[in-house]
Amino acid sequence: MQTLTNRFARQIKKFVWQKIGILCGGSSSEREISLKSAESVYSVLMDQGLNITKIDIDERRSVKQIQESNITLAFIAMHGKFGEDGVLQEVLENLEIPYTGSGIKASQLAMDKVASKKVFSEKGIKTPEYEIFVKNRNARLNGINFPVVVKPSSQGSSVGLTILDYPLQLQNALEIAFQFDERAIVESYIEGREITVGIFNECPLPVIEIIPKRKFFDFEAKYVPGNTDYEIPADIKPEYYKAAQEIAISAHKALNCRDFSRVDMILSKDGKIFVLEVNTIPGLTSTSLLPKSAKVAGIDFMQLCLKMLEMAISRQRKGRNQ
Repeated sequence: MQTLTNRFARQIKKFVWQKIGILCGGSSSEREISLKSAESVYSVLMDQGLNITKIDIDERRSVKQIQESNITLAFIAMHGKFGEDGVLQEVLENLEIPYTGSGIKASQLAMDKVASKKVFSEKGIKTPEYEIFVKNRNARLNGINFPVVVKPSSQGSSVGLTILDYPLQLQNALEIAFQFDERAIVESYIEGREITVGIFNECPLPVIEIIPKRKFFDFEAKYVPGNTDYEIPADIKPEYYKAAQEIAISAHKALNCRDFSRVDMILSKDGKIFVLEVNTIPGLTSTSLLPKSAKVAGIDFMQLCLKMLEMAISRQRKGRNQ
């Protein structure tokens, strides 16, 4: 492994002849998690002696910020809007700066839960039944039975998400979701075990079962240490384990994601697997799931970050970002 790590470092030093920028922050609801991810990445890459800078992105002046930084390679550590929805990717492509992770179109699709659900349905990938609600319009469910999950159509980290047991709670839950997006999704609540599969270098990592100590895997359960237990690898039947990995890579490819992602799913009580969403820029904090599963697969955090950069450099050499 050490030889592999050294090879990646040599490649980075050879091709990144000026500076690597870790793009983070922004103004989305996931700003603080982004800053933590960036600090983790910054620390490990600094240990490799690379020329690194962190850039706390201001959406209104992002182009000027990136131009003035003189970076030649971007490590995107921005979660949520602007960083994960294809906007920042488009900025970087216009500036001809290679970057880590998925391209513009895949980022847009994965961030938009409505659009991604349509793709999953077209590809035969199970996803919970849903209805779409728009802000300032009458809200009435037509064909979904309670309990349901209400969430914004384009947020991550379970921001604005509510699980409802009764219809009387619907309007309040929608108002919470509408604080973060003009559209909200109300989808069937699938009772079962929450699992997630990281994709790295186009291969599935070990399956993780998420066991929150709270009612569900909300923002605090994700990011406050001690609020959630994780079982890696998940203790599920071998056929479910294999199916989860196959479905995860299918969902990743269906949206044309590349290099890495994390696919969140539910394993229902009757053994069916439903895809909830694909995260194109998974968290890279001490409690984040992609690094946890990579470690079980024998890839430490330094190798993970170096390989992400190496894959971006490889695309630059081939003359393609998209």
